[in-house]
Amino acid sequence: MTKETILIIGAVWVEPNSSAAGSRMMQLIELFLKENYRIVFVSTAQKNENAVDLSQIGVDEIQIELNNSSFDDFIKNLQPTIVVFDRFMIEEQFGWRVAENCPKALRILDTEDLHFLRKVRHQQFKKGEEFSNDALLKADDTKREIAAILRCDLSLIISTYEMDLLTSVFKIDGKILYHLPFLYHRIDKDHAEKWKDFSERRHFLFIGNFFHKPNVDAVITLKKEIWPIIRTALPEAEIHIYGAYVNQQIQDLQNKKEGFIIKGFAKNAQKVFEDAKVVLAPLRFGAGIKGKLTEAMLCGTPSITTKIGAEGMHNNLPWNGFVENDFKEFALRAVELYSNEKLWLSLQKNGIEIINEIYNKEKLSQPFIKQINTIQNHLEVHRTQNFLGSLLQHQTMQATKYMSKWIEAKNK
Repeated sequence: MTKETILIIGAVWVEPNSSAAGSRMMQLIELFLKENYRIVFVSTAQKNENAVDLSQIGVDEIQIELNNSSFDDFIKNLQPTIVVFDRFMIEEQFGWRVAENCPKALRILDTEDLHFLRKVRHQQFKKGEEFSNDALLKADDTKREIAAILRCDLSLIISTYEMDLLTSVFKIDGKILYHLPFLYHRIDKDHAEKWKDFSERRHFLFIGNFFHKPNVDAVITLKKEIWPIIRTALPEAEIHIYGAYVNQQIQDLQNKKEGFIIKGFAKNAQKVFEDAKVVLAPLRFGAGIKGKLTEAMLCGTPSITTKIGAEGMHNNLPWNGFVENDFKEFALRAVELYSNEKLWLSLQKNGIEIINEIYNKEKLSQPFIKQINTIQNHLEVHRTQNFLGSLLQHQTMQATKYMSKWIEAKNK
């Protein structure tokens, strides 16, 4: 029996092979389908060849327009019981329309990661400043994203670090937040035995979407600061750089003589991870959970990253490789891990434990669905207790609504 309808409003169409955000959205869709919800996925974006065809798994896909009251008629007819906003900008654009035309629908914000955290870190990094919570508190992007979180009935937060930041620094009530990391199947013994062993694997790997500035910076860091040290110690080794939307800046870093090879979009990312010996991710700024690092664990591939890379990802469990901010040490650790089978195997096991403890789909799914049902059954009380949220829904605070109406009138 099919349950109620869930409307997901996407910033972009779903591209699970292009980014962690795409695979996260796919996980949510699969979870809701398993619970027998009818899912309608809409977006204002143009579809490209990397997007999956959701209709193949029973999801309705519809193109919508921005700043257009046609959405009001659409949602009135659809009458979803749950609306998921994919990123805070989507809540800004459509949240008020959902609240007006479908007031009883549960509004969920999937933050993907905290955009303001990533953006402020990047700005401070460019200025050569130390990251501080003060800078977060002053930033306009912070105010926008926090306002979107407050306006929603529930916001999905991907990392433990971000949960702590929202509750301790921004004093947000835990009742409107839900920690939901990536959702993966447990790695059992049979699965792990199918992995390629140490001697069958070759080369280092970096993978990431190049629309994402932390990834661009990481590859430049690899080329300039890390790879020359590794290559001196391991003259036959190569690093393969994969990712969607490779730009000219990244393409120009290719040097086959030095073993620095730009491969571009990976049609089968899993195979790329399974063939590699070590994943390198020297991320100097960013936020959320890094899909490349959980994917490495799922394929039995140890990784070396920075504190930012591993942040909020492994609780107190030991990392499946090394966490190192000093890039000379980073390179030396990479050489050690690449050359030492015993070390490599022991760190591989850490990845299994992290996935099974923290990202276990079977363990995480039902408590999340239960939380949704609980809020739905007591929605009025839940909203009354979220006074700041109702304050931000008040007409005097809805600048985005009136800007949208003005744009629509102007376009006519």
